[in-house]
Amino acid sequence: MNSDAFDVIMASLDSPLIVVTATAESDEPQGERAGCLVGFHGQSSIGPLRYSVWLSKANHTYRVALRSTHLGLHFLTRDDLHLAEHFGTQTGDDLDKFAVMETLDGPGGVPMLLACPNRMTVRRTSLLDEGGDHVCIATEPVAAVVAAPFVPLRVSDADHLVPGHDTEERHNPPTERAAR
Repeated sequence: MNSDAFDVIMASLDSPLIVVTATAESDEPQGERAGCLVGFHGQSSIGPLRYSVWLSKANHTYRVALRSTHLGLHFLTRDDLHLAEHFGTQTGDDLDKFAVMETLDGPGGVPMLLACPNRMTVRRTSLLDEGGDHVCIATEPVAAVVAAPFVPLRVSDADHLVPGHDTEERHNPPTERAAR
């Protein structure tokens, strides 16, 4: 397999970016909340409606999503580079990314970002781990809001951002904040 050719094809697709949020029970008042920038996602069924996201095993959000029933999907526009930077360059292992964000509780208590008016809440239906650095979470939409048609923020718009984790990282225990 020529990985250079694969890389060229993937770069040509220039995927839209989303922020995925999750919450799970913990000692924290609003539960353990997490959020990360995601480029691997897409509609995965027409009937019934399904949407899948692939989360990096290195991310705090992945470890919280494993204990979550619902996820928040926030569809970024070209005006939302600041959200991509906030959720993509920092790690929830060390800080609460929501401390400076206005949120509302969506179904399942998932934090929904008020700064992002194009969003969907989904219920987790299944997980697929093929052994790579990302895990597929298949979901069913349960709620959605949209401000208007929009031009998405794409990978090429944010390729200068440095991720909070390298893809080779794996964490144990399941979350560092939970271990405190």
